[in-house]
Amino acid sequence: MREILDVLRPGKGKALGPLEESLLQSLRIRGSATVRELIDDGRREFAYTTIMTTLDRLYKKNLLNRVLEGKAFRYSPRHTEEELQKAAARNAVLELLDCKPANSLPLSYLVEILSEYDSKLLDDLEQLIERKRMELRALDPDTRGRR
Repeated sequence: MREILDVLRPGKGKALGPLEESLLQSLRIRGSATVRELIDDGRREFAYTTIMTTLDRLYKKNLLNRVLEGKAFRYSPRHTEEELQKAAARNAVLELLDCKPANSLPLSYLVEILSEYDSKLLDDLEQLIERKRMELRALDPDTRGRR
């Protein structure tokens, strides 16, 4: 999970560009592909070397797997879309919590945004929090009775 977070963190020179996102999405749909297969599908008008370099970059960012197939590599996604979404959400929340002066202030912003977006999300959040509290209490009996 940490490696996905590092890739998705903006300002680190590692955020995904439009072509990277497009290729990643194509590979998710196809399962796997070579550079030639991605070019032959007709959705992109980029040079072979551009696609090859971009896929290599995604591989080096630990977002793709690759295996040698003849003289070319066959690429496939290393993470599911759900894993990437989870990492992106985690990253956003971590950045929100890194705000100063107090960590509770960004949380109040989150609650306000949720209530403006969809008040049912507040109920969902409350249920998730209570479920997590019960899990933590089950792991640590000393926390029983505490809130």
